Amino acid sequence: MRARVNENPRLSPSAVQASREVRTVISRLRRRILNAAEAEDITLGQASVLTRLSGEQGVTASELASAEGVRHQSMTATVASLTALGLVERRPDPDDGRRLLIALTAEGHRRVEEGRQARQEWLAGELQEKCTEEERRAVIAAMAVLERLTRD
Repeated sequence: MRARVNENPRLSPSAVQASREVRTVISRLRRRILNAAEAEDITLGQASVLTRLSGEQGVTASELASAEGVRHQSMTATVASLTALGLVERRPDPDDGRRLLIALTAEGHRRVEEGRQARQEWLAGELQEKCTEEERRAVIAAMAVLERLTRD
């Protein structure tokens, strides 16, 4: 059985505290950022699928379901809703005509970019309004430290 993080004698109290605080703040900040660009006609799950598709030429519903951590049936319903809104399209796989690939339409690309812009503007505005120049520089420095944690 694994020891709980705060019971592991190899971890310093500051490492445990930093871990808790980073996870809490990132979770809250993620929700706030997502809500800043939330379109009224789509859910956060649908917005997540649109964002995931933005870097793809086309993927199957099974691949999307796996990437989003949902059941295939749930993804099929999500894709059907997005198709009805004109944001995604299904097209035959050029390598296997039996498979259908899901891809963004031009309107889907526009919506993804619009959402990105809204999220960036919201966060930049919050940093401008609620932080001093020194605090913004501290955030930039902290992001460099956190970025190191994401590298293999």
